[in-house]
Amino acid sequence: MRPRTRTTRKAGVLTGGLLATSLAAGLLTQTPAAADPAVTDYTLSVDAAGTGPAIDPTMYGVFFEDINNAADGGLYAELVQNRSFEFGPADNRSYTPLTAWQQTASGGATGTLKVVDDAERLNERNRNHLRVDLAGTGGTTGRFGVVNSGYGAGIALKEGRRYDFSVWARTDNPAGTRLTADLRTADGTVLTAPLGITVRGDRWTKYTGTLVPKVTTTAGRLAVTAAGSGTLRLDMVSLFPRDTYKGRPNGLRKDLAEKIAALNPGFLRFPGGCLVNTGSHHAYEAPDWERRRSYQWKDTIGPVEQRAVNANFWGYHQSYGLGYYEYFQFAEDIGAMPLPVVPALVTGCGQNQATDDPALLKRHIQDTLDLIEFANGPVTSTWGRKRAEMGHPKPFGLTHLGVGNEENLPDAFFARFTEFRKAITAEHPEITIVSNSGPASEGATFDRLWDLNRRAGVDMVDEHYYNSPQWFLENNDRYDSYDRNGPKVFLGEYASRDNRFANALSEAAFMTGLERNADVVKLASYAPLLADVDKNQWRPDMIWFDNNRSWGSTSYEVQKLFMNNTGDRVVPSRASVTPSVSGPITGAVGLSTWATSAAYDDVEVTAADGATLLKDDFSTGASRWTPAAGRGTWAVQDGAYVQTDEAAEDTLVTAGDPGWHDYDLKVKATKKSGKEGFLVAFGVRGTGNHYWWNLGGWGNTRSAVEKAVDGGKQTLLEHPTTIETGRTYDIRVQVRGRQVTLYLDGQKWGSFTDDKAAEPFRQVVTRDKGDLVVKVVNAQAAAARTSIDLGTSKVAPTARVTTLEGAPDAVNTADAHPIRPRTSTLEGIGRTFTYTFPAHSVTFLRVATR
Repeated sequence: MRPRTRTTRKAGVLTGGLLATSLAAGLLTQTPAAADPAVTDYTLSVDAAGTGPAIDPTMYGVFFEDINNAADGGLYAELVQNRSFEFGPADNRSYTPLTAWQQTASGGATGTLKVVDDAERLNERNRNHLRVDLAGTGGTTGRFGVVNSGYGAGIALKEGRRYDFSVWARTDNPAGTRLTADLRTADGTVLTAPLGITVRGDRWTKYTGTLVPKVTTTAGRLAVTAAGSGTLRLDMVSLFPRDTYKGRPNGLRKDLAEKIAALNPGFLRFPGGCLVNTGSHHAYEAPDWERRRSYQWKDTIGPVEQRAVNANFWGYHQSYGLGYYEYFQFAEDIGAMPLPVVPALVTGCGQNQATDDPALLKRHIQDTLDLIEFANGPVTSTWGRKRAEMGHPKPFGLTHLGVGNEENLPDAFFARFTEFRKAITAEHPEITIVSNSGPASEGATFDRLWDLNRRAGVDMVDEHYYNSPQWFLENNDRYDSYDRNGPKVFLGEYASRDNRFANALSEAAFMTGLERNADVVKLASYAPLLADVDKNQWRPDMIWFDNNRSWGSTSYEVQKLFMNNTGDRVVPSRASVTPSVSGPITGAVGLSTWATSAAYDDVEVTAADGATLLKDDFSTGASRWTPAAGRGTWAVQDGAYVQTDEAAEDTLVTAGDPGWHDYDLKVKATKKSGKEGFLVAFGVRGTGNHYWWNLGGWGNTRSAVEKAVDGGKQTLLEHPTTIETGRTYDIRVQVRGRQVTLYLDGQKWGSFTDDKAAEPFRQVVTRDKGDLVVKVVNAQAAAARTSIDLGTSKVAPTARVTTLEGAPDAVNTADAHPIRPRTSTLEGIGRTFTYTFPAHSVTFLRVATR
């Protein structure tokens, strides 16, 4: 960690850039701000005597989902990958039961390895185990067995640290089988004294020991070998660092858990996410032993060797070593309110299937009631006793519970949610039951679910959205108009679509609006939380890691700053806005596809005065069109411009002048084959900056107009239109100023006006134990010289300043951390003072009041 510089400065004197220059010179000097043209003037006034909404201590929290290898190989500290030989094609097409394992032999020893699913298994739910048939060769020194490569580059080991090894084993050799475990490098160099174990008897027994490496490495291996003859059976081969978070057995990786704890989260939402409600809702049981199931909490408790396993929605394996008990324990350890989510028997995340099985629904509802008993019941209850047997007699204090996640079938979901709600309320009226509004910030599903939730008087609605930085800057006032008497909002998943500092700044600007509306937005969590840098499915993410290191993204630093300085009440405040000039929508036109082959013909662009800007029937080729994305296979076929690669995504080609405005675009489009429909772009101003009409998107389930700014997309308009294969559609897009009207086959499909201001200067003021905390986000290239009126003279003469500042493209990595908090002291504080907030910055001024 680089040491933080503590400086003292006078109010009204220093800008962020000047501060850095002055520190380098070893002195503080005053430069007239007017000399710097890159400064915008603002005012900020605080009504110190006013009272805004109370802020719950649980407002900001974290959302953990096993995505990006966040659990196994991530937060869960187990170092052995595929410890119970359960990997298989159900998890990932590339997996086998010996994934991450290799055969090893020395001293002339031989044998055979086979993963078996037979009656000799460890237990019914742990189906597979490794059978090792030893040939009896190699004498007393030869050894035969397996080596595990761990996760990523290997097993990260630290010299002199203790690592706890365990294995379940049995042998048919009456004299016993000598088993050895050691840690080694990839080339076989042994790093520890060997751990010798004699396996005796043909009944499963757990054997344990400790290994201490002599060197530090990030590419270690665990070897388990045996000598002699006979059949040796192995299962649940495990290695944990002794130094887990809070020293708990079956515990959590310490550096990751500590980074989460440092956020000071008010709640922990778990376990998802898409893996909660996707797949089959049936149990892990005979005869099918279904391996692609929704997340069912009873599968994940009890001794780890007796827990079920499951395929993960994100394309890998779940061991369930990190299960519901561990989630509850972690929430307690970090002082967070637990907030579990259970499936509602309607799949989301693109699967979009409702299970119509009354008996199965009844079972899941009872499972949810049992979950509440597991969390809160006395030790004399069935499930409270189970909790106590696992080591926690005291109840966990569950108060909130989510049912469902991002369902795209609003009526089917809500019918089932209502049954859950009725049963839970009847037995546990103290539990706050959380519904949801689907997978996006707007659209038909969002509107329908909000209508259903509002009419039913639901306690709380979980909103999810991942949008562009532009959207977050434009929608700071999103919750200003929400009904104060309606359901409260849980913003369970949100993020700007990248990990650059510009994204974090837009999120910070949006968070000032969340706090201002703390009477409506009761809970909020950025997502996803964790990501393996070498193996991930989603970006952005808050905390990144490899097998040895972890680091917070720029968004982590923003979240940490807000979460540790929330305050207990909003103080009314007002600020001036940034002068802005908004011209018409300008740009060229484009054609694209997404996992689809499509043909385009008769493209015509006409100015508002009737002049032809572009006319192309492709009879002379496609020379006017330029690949913008460099993806897909485009060619003129049968007089049309055709993209033939069904696997290619975002295949945009463009034509025309980026200065065009006020025009009509007409084109004929035909879906030839594939998963989706076609995309027609307008207002194209370069890579990642355009509008497009996405017809038949999201697996041909709906259509929308999306706006992309610097690669980040947001939805402006949505309808449930789907596209037929082989049918030719007449498409017309009319652009007038900032208003766009769209026609499909001669019928008006929709219209919108894109005139929201992306305000870069945002603020909120809260009171925290007597302090005023002035929180200002300046997401622009100009410094913000601000005249501040605190509304009271009863303030301390100094303020504590915490600043995040940097280049908008800055990204935190394992080796470089350009965005980190800088603290300083500001002198000369009174009722009024001037402070210049640096360009591209988040600044918190903490002022004590008297």
